[in-house]
Amino acid sequence: MLFFIILILTFASGFFLPWWVIAIAAFLPALFIGKTPARSFGAGFAAVFITWTVLALFKTVPNDNILATRVASLFQLPSWILLLLITALIGGIVGGMSALSGILLKRALAKKQ
Repeated sequence: MLFFIILILTFASGFFLPWWVIAIAAFLPALFIGKTPARSFGAGFAAVFITWTVLALFKTVPNDNILATRVASLFQLPSWILLLLITALIGGIVGGMSALSGILLKRALAKKQ
């Protein structure tokens, strides 16, 4: 359930809002419905990884990967696909850490009461 909520929020915000909104989109659902730290991190990582991969493909495929290929060569990467995976990995780590922060804050606030 957490995975799908983060996936939908990240996908919807990916078109209109800055990239860092994924941290909020992963933090808030994990804060309210997260169960364990490991599952929250996994759900946040996987949801953002998949969403960023799909959004990047939506933007690069229609122009025959011209920009992605040039950026990949700028970073001396052999292929634009590797650039896509690195980008999705960075997004996934941000999403996973944000979801982990949400569940840990939930636990810290529960212990105070």
